[in-house]
Amino acid sequence: MVILGIFWTLNLNAQSSDSLYPDTAVIHKGRLTGVLIAEGTLYVASITGLYFAWYKDYPQSTFHLFNDGGEWMQVDKCGHAITANYISRIGYSTYRWAGVKENKAAWFGGLLGFAYMLNIEILDGFSSEWGFSLGDLTANTLGTMIFVGQQLAWHEQRFSLKYSFHQTQYAPYNPNLLGDNLVQNMIKDYNGHSYWISCNIHSFLPSKSKFPKWLNIAVGYGAEGMTGAFGNTMIHNGQPVPEYPRYRRYFLSVDVDLTRIPTKSKVLRGIFTVLSFIKIPAPTLEYNSLGEFKLHAFYY
Repeated sequence: MVILGIFWTLNLNAQSSDSLYPDTAVIHKGRLTGVLIAEGTLYVASITGLYFAWYKDYPQSTFHLFNDGGEWMQVDKCGHAITANYISRIGYSTYRWAGVKENKAAWFGGLLGFAYMLNIEILDGFSSEWGFSLGDLTANTLGTMIFVGQQLAWHEQRFSLKYSFHQTQYAPYNPNLLGDNLVQNMIKDYNGHSYWISCNIHSFLPSKSKFPKWLNIAVGYGAEGMTGAFGNTMIHNGQPVPEYPRYRRYFLSVDVDLTRIPTKSKVLRGIFTVLSFIKIPAPTLEYNSLGEFKLHAFYY
């Protein structure tokens, strides 16, 4: 899906946000065919790759449900929502580029995001290590509908779901679950994940307002102290693991909506669109469930 986003943005001849898409009264069959072929190819390739990289070495079972609502203090559910939302956003953009009308493109993009994540849940459902999670399904649906609902109501995304990451001290105590290198940590170590709802202020002001169009305010959620999914690991490689308290973190920060930064460069527009799911590091106020307030000069 990220590749599709790059393909779309780098092929636009837009000079302003009002000219991002061709005449929506005409379906550009060549573009639409290319989009559908690219989506189908990437869909099959990524699901196949995911199976061999993630599921192949685990025993299979009959389809079953699994209640993982208590895992990772629900940080993982935020990850499901943002992934479904982002795929929906990229899907919508490619359909619009192909000439599909606004509302149809929003629904088709949303369906793409939901269907892609649903297939991952089905793979989980046939794995004895996991199972089909109704909690994950709910998070996927919420992420999709946050995109579709805004596009239908406002024809823009005034609230963006975003992600940020920092490495933590916890991963070495359970690298099988939390990862043993930076790339794996970025995916698996939920202690270092923060998820955000970033609100664009200008979109709620009069159109003539001089308030910066790219400046957002963001609220975030994360958790730390987790060396295991439901509870903490006590022993690793025969050595005791420190007793970390598991606690929730809540954030208030400023942010940048990269897609609203004016530029005539197709390359920059492509980069900004692809990176639009990343929360820009900034001064941040934190409150956590340990009862602490913290001010971070530069949080990511």
